[in-house]
Amino acid sequence: MIGRLLAFVLPLGLDSFAVAAAIGATGTVTRRLRWKIALLFLVFEAGMPLIGVAAGAPLAHAIGPTADYLAAAAVIAAGAWMLHGHDDREEQAAERLVSARGAVLIGLGISISLDELAVGFSLGLARLPLVPVIAAIGAQALLAAQLGIRLGRRIAERHRELAERAAGLALIGLGAYLILEQALR
Repeated sequence: MIGRLLAFVLPLGLDSFAVAAAIGATGTVTRRLRWKIALLFLVFEAGMPLIGVAAGAPLAHAIGPTADYLAAAAVIAAGAWMLHGHDDREEQAAERLVSARGAVLIGLGISISLDELAVGFSLGLARLPLVPVIAAIGAQALLAAQLGIRLGRRIAERHRELAERAAGLALIGLGAYLILEQALR
């Protein structure tokens, strides 16, 4: 169970770290703002998998065994999205996040946690208990946000990009593993 949990949580942590490091690289993050952003990460990155589970359960019931493959494909799609290179959008989102308020903050929170939505959609496939997974995702979001923001100015842009690409590859690998596991059942 711990291996599966890490397979879901670590890629998300790498992505969270990359986004937070981009925010930290702006050089305009105060201690208060760092905590505000870290809490935003926590709320959205722990909340989006719950939405994914809520959306995925009725769909899984409706389409039956095909749902397992669809859930794995969603994880692969999230990984491919990370690899596609949306670095410019991330940099812009990082700059906007520093000064965002209200609905803009909510929109940015959603945009940084879409991969968690895909993971939530596929959680039933992994047969992991929901509460520990959500707790682990929330803990990694808080830790990755704090570390990323603090280290963002010291880390070269290429290292942030490498972290995001590693997260994408890990999610694609996880999705492929889930498909293989279903095919062998």
